[in-house]
Amino acid sequence: MTWRKNKLKEILARGEVALGTCIYTFSPALVELAGHCGLDFCRIDNEHAWRQDESAEHLMRAAYVGGIVPLLRIDRDNPYLVRKALEVGAGGIIIPHVNTAREVEEVVQAAKFPPKGHRGYGGLCWSGKWGADAGPEWVRWSDEETMVLVMIEDYRALENLDAIMSVEGLDAVQFGPADFSFSIGVPGQTSHPKVIDALKKIIESARKHGKAVCFGVGYPWAENAKKFIEMGCQLIEFGHDVTILQNIWKRTLADVRGPGKG
Repeated sequence: MTWRKNKLKEILARGEVALGTCIYTFSPALVELAGHCGLDFCRIDNEHAWRQDESAEHLMRAAYVGGIVPLLRIDRDNPYLVRKALEVGAGGIIIPHVNTAREVEEVVQAAKFPPKGHRGYGGLCWSGKWGADAGPEWVRWSDEETMVLVMIEDYRALENLDAIMSVEGLDAVQFGPADFSFSIGVPGQTSHPKVIDALKKIIESARKHGKAVCFGVGYPWAENAKKFIEMGCQLIEFGHDVTILQNIWKRTLADVRGPGKG
């Protein structure tokens, strides 16, 4: 991402749909491959997949080579992780379980330099080319080109949708149907009518405030993607590297050995 235009932001600004996937394995090769295949973005999970080490930096290099925008999901309530994710080269950060406008504002402030926020300056990093080309222009680039996304995955966030979507500096939200299903008492039922109704409300509010909505789809990926694009989602995430392989291997084994013999 370093010193390039953020093509994901450009796609959304044109009103088009961006297609991506999620990387759980922290494999640079898979990040690079995703870009070479033509995907626009990849969400790199550092919430459930725990990798707070140099491996994240390697993934950013792979994304740069593959021409794909890396979105790094990190734990909430730690503003220092926001700064570190952007310094290491993330094209955007994703914060889970955000429920109020104030929480969004805190994320934006952690991601932006003064006067827009309170991010501390440190150009001796991969994004700043290790200080060889940092300074005011890098600060401007980082504020303008990196993205801020938050996840809506709790029922109480629905009460604050318009306030959340109206926060300046927020680029998009991602809906988390699994955790949301737990929050409304239908655990694991991600296609429950109440879950889908919540997504529709999120899309409606996002559209009103000029934000984009990201949604992850499972198999059959193309069929499900078309359904949620029609609903109004502008970022579509095709499964995860692990679940994609799992799906293909299980189906292939069933085709060769017969059902139930995988």
